[in-house]
Amino acid sequence: MNVVAPPNSEELADTLRRAALHSRTIALSGNSSKRLMAGPIAAADEQISTAALNGILAYEPHDLTVSVQAGMPWRDFACALAANRQMVPLDPPFAEEASVGGVVASGTSGPRRRLYGTARDMVIGMHFATLEGKLVRSGGMVVKNVAGLDMAKLMIGSFGTLAAIAVVNFKLVPMPETERSFVLPFDSAAAAVAARDRILKSALQPAALDLLNPAAGDTLGTRAWLLAVRAGGNPAAIERYQRELSELAPPQIYEGTRHESLWRHIENFTPQFLKKYADGAVVRVSCTLKGLEAVMAAFDGPAIARAGTGVCYGYFERCEAAAAFMAGAVQRGWKTVLEFAPQDWRKTADLWPSPGGDLELMRKVKTLFDPESVLNRGRLFSRI
Repeated sequence: MNVVAPPNSEELADTLRRAALHSRTIALSGNSSKRLMAGPIAAADEQISTAALNGILAYEPHDLTVSVQAGMPWRDFACALAANRQMVPLDPPFAEEASVGGVVASGTSGPRRRLYGTARDMVIGMHFATLEGKLVRSGGMVVKNVAGLDMAKLMIGSFGTLAAIAVVNFKLVPMPETERSFVLPFDSAAAAVAARDRILKSALQPAALDLLNPAAGDTLGTRAWLLAVRAGGNPAAIERYQRELSELAPPQIYEGTRHESLWRHIENFTPQFLKKYADGAVVRVSCTLKGLEAVMAAFDGPAIARAGTGVCYGYFERCEAAAAFMAGAVQRGWKTVLEFAPQDWRKTADLWPSPGGDLELMRKVKTLFDPESVLNRGRLFSRI
């Protein structure tokens, strides 16, 4: 089946309208970099891509705002901003192939969510196309403008099940004057978490604070519990980081290209793992900061945690092992989803065992946008 890639927002809206008018099911995508994520991609009558919507529409470096089309590759977008030493610090996996719209629609983020937050904190406006053929403009290009922003927030993390994101407006962040990273080794999860707690209670405000278990640390050449700290600021601030972190453990210091390579490695841990293991799976567990130690200790294979926010990722070479882990996690009351797994296996797996009380409200929103359920059926972890 041919993939239709409308060249502008208006034609995207019209393409959706014509398909929905005849009750044809629709598979909506960007660059399909996350085809192994969330619910399996169901067979559809129409395949529509936003890949041709590839450009920056408005960029005001002095106002710290940008308006970008959904199909622009994330890495190209980030490079364009970096030319002015500005950024949208989401650090999504698959950044080399992922589109801006795909990053927002999947709600993915990376290590720097510790300081900067997620897409919900950075998106200030959006244009999206509905199945009625309407092009809805929500929010704006002013950071303090919140009018209509909640409508745009519905699209974040919806996996294209409500509408097609056409344009995203972001608020921008200046790059730090200088950056340096410190990797602190520990013999146990308890020691690493205790060091994490001391950092969080101190005056230090690292951009990223990630915990790698020994199996993940081994990929950096040190089989230990590793606390990776990303620091930014002026030279005096960086020196303070080095002094205070050295009191916790002897740090490995990463600067320049080595610093960048460290975080690219952590950001891309998921795509590299899935490339190596065709039957591999990734489980995401959301927990409190207090509960993070127990979650991380429960993983037998590699695991990485956003240690300052309580989001943990466990990596399994085989899907069956991931399913067994999730069954135990549900019994312990952990909020768990099977985030990545092979397409065929996800057709029958319980990807989101305990969705909580919000699911019924989400289904009502889905009905408002897509009453016949023709758009990206099942993509929201097979629940919607």
